[in-house]
Amino acid sequence: MTVNSESHAIESILHESRLFPPTPEFAAAAHVSGEAELDRLRAEAEADPEAFWADKAAHLHWFKPWDRVLDWNPPFAKWFDGGKINVSYNCLDRHLGSWRRNKAAIIWEGEPGDTRTLTYQQLHREVCLFANVLKKFDVKVGDRVAIYMPMTPEIAIAMLACARIGATHSVIFGGFSAEALRDRINDAGCKLVVTADGAWRRGTEVKLKAAVDDALTQTPSVTTCIVVNRTGSQIHMQPGRDHWWHEMMETVNDDCPASELDSEHPLFILYTSGTTGKPKGILHTTGGYLTQAALTTKWVFDMKDEDVYWCTADVGWVTGHSYVVYGPLANGATVLMYEGAPNFPEPDRFWQIIDKYKVTIFYTAPTAIRAFIRWGERWVLKHDLRSLRLLGTVGEPINPEAWMWYHQVIGKGRCPIVDTWWQTETGGIMISPLPGATPTKPGTATKPLPGIDIDIQTRDGRSVGVNEGGYLVIKRPWPGMLRTIWGDDERFRKQYWDEIEGVYFAGDGARRDELGYHWIMGRVDDVINVSGHRLGTAEIESALVSHEAVAEAAVVGRPDEMKGSAIVAFVSLEGSRTGNDELKAALREHVAKEIGALAKPDDIRFSDALPKTRSGKIMRRLLREIAASGVVMGDVSTLEDFSVLEKLRTDEE
Repeated sequence: MTVNSESHAIESILHESRLFPPTPEFAAAAHVSGEAELDRLRAEAEADPEAFWADKAAHLHWFKPWDRVLDWNPPFAKWFDGGKINVSYNCLDRHLGSWRRNKAAIIWEGEPGDTRTLTYQQLHREVCLFANVLKKFDVKVGDRVAIYMPMTPEIAIAMLACARIGATHSVIFGGFSAEALRDRINDAGCKLVVTADGAWRRGTEVKLKAAVDDALTQTPSVTTCIVVNRTGSQIHMQPGRDHWWHEMMETVNDDCPASELDSEHPLFILYTSGTTGKPKGILHTTGGYLTQAALTTKWVFDMKDEDVYWCTADVGWVTGHSYVVYGPLANGATVLMYEGAPNFPEPDRFWQIIDKYKVTIFYTAPTAIRAFIRWGERWVLKHDLRSLRLLGTVGEPINPEAWMWYHQVIGKGRCPIVDTWWQTETGGIMISPLPGATPTKPGTATKPLPGIDIDIQTRDGRSVGVNEGGYLVIKRPWPGMLRTIWGDDERFRKQYWDEIEGVYFAGDGARRDELGYHWIMGRVDDVINVSGHRLGTAEIESALVSHEAVAEAAVVGRPDEMKGSAIVAFVSLEGSRTGNDELKAALREHVAKEIGALAKPDDIRFSDALPKTRSGKIMRRLLREIAASGVVMGDVSTLEDFSVLEKLRTDEE
């Protein structure tokens, strides 16, 4: 990403004043109780960051203590260097000496309705068995293993088995094409692939093994493919290379001690979605990553032993790594996993699951929430959601009206909402309310967590003032930070550390309000330059969605000779509403009323749906291409529903 060379700030045009303090009852029982305690933790972390993080790391199990908390040679960091640790041991073995050995670790439901529950003891056994399967095929410490699987317990088992023996895993999202899979396997030099015959999605089989077969025709490093029998469909099994998971598990024993690994041992490579050209593999290591994942899970979700916790993210994304597998299991949590779509067979599948399993913590994406709004409250009202005590959002900024719907309709006005900002690169949550301590405002992730040093700066490194937009940066190393881009230190340096001198540049625009709360204004490559004014698209989208007719909106810029850029809005409407010229005019005036005439869209296009990745992110890059030329040239391998793109192209014509 390239930051605009202009040094003046991004303009902020959205204002929100509603404030929701934690209830006294929630605060009294929370891990971090009240603003005073949170302020004390922040002051402690500010006074001595290394001592603060050392104290948090000490809550994990270490085979050998570290020699040095932080070795910082910008932009390269080593955390807890010299320490010996194992992520799998921390997620499994250390719970087996207590009552948790018989506690549910994973409760799983498949899209067709099949279910499984694995206790910590059972999960430990499965992980040890599969770790020995990997060893059987000569997977050693430092070898890379590609995982391309559905959302079944085997995906977590495979990750934990790799971590147990020191193999570095690369989970590749099951919606990627064979070409994207091939490129990621080759970039990491993977030795073994773990997959399944298929996965269920909206009642249709996604044929994973067929994509693997295509990819493996051009992956010279791969010698072995392990296949889970999920759908039972007919697949090709190449003799000598392909082996059934269940058959291999019967050939090994369940004795596999966890390897004592360096704190900086590579735990996983995760390729960021939607990349073009050479894949960008984000590298995370072991001790620092787990320290941050475990701590943020405990604090942000106020995780308790009695909770049933459901993060709806696919494990193929970083949210699934940190907040489906590693963070929750390190805390001894009960994790719910669901294989399929939120609207299959009906749009109430999520609410039915929450009711059935009495989910207490629910963490999902703003795009999903806006879809729930579009589908209507009647689907929610069919189910008893009284078990919920905490709600969370992740993935992109949530607009205030969607926040309020989530608060009132799903949380019934009694569940705190933790709106979290973080990235694949940060490894864990960086900005978030703590539910027992932070008064929340709809649409803001509030303040950085203790130990995280965030600033908002101009392009030339000046800190901006209150309610002045700028570039979100991180000024100090943190334990869960990416260590590099796999095989490309120079790209790592240039992309993240050279844009603004002396700091990590996150790629997002933001502002800080009078309470010190951070408002994420969207990716800086989504900033639109209108007649010399730099406007963040997230704020215009929020204004559009606050209109009663609008369920979801995505705003992009297109070249304009007079203004530099024109504002183009793609809008999905509520329920059975239809778009017309009268509604377009009303929406333009609504935006003008909410945030000013400068932000009025030049063009509004109505669509039944917007192009999204399977993780729920709107693919604004594709919308920019459609707005500018009507032709999509870039990578579409992460697109969930190609029919949406075709309809937008047709409408353009």
